[in-house]
Amino acid sequence: MPTITLPSRCDRAAAEALLPEMVAALGSGPLHIDARECTQIGLAMLQVLVSARHTGEGAMIDPSASLRDTARQLGLDAELFDGDLRGGAL
Repeated sequence: MPTITLPSRCDRAAAEALLPEMVAALGSGPLHIDARECTQIGLAMLQVLVSARHTGEGAMIDPSASLRDTARQLGLDAELFDGDLRGGAL
């Protein structure tokens, strides 16, 4: 399972930079996203993460406390971290 590590600042620029790598990795099976160092996350990266969870065999996200808190505040915690989500497109 390939792993992509998110930077501490996950803004739009980071989302744009990581998107091609995520698309390529998701094409080869499940993906592990290491987000343990993420201290700031923007909507663009959240959209990429939700899409990654729904694409192909999906992605498993290992979140930081900050990412988990932001996702909870936006109502995305179940979407990003709970259950087994498959299907959709990135």
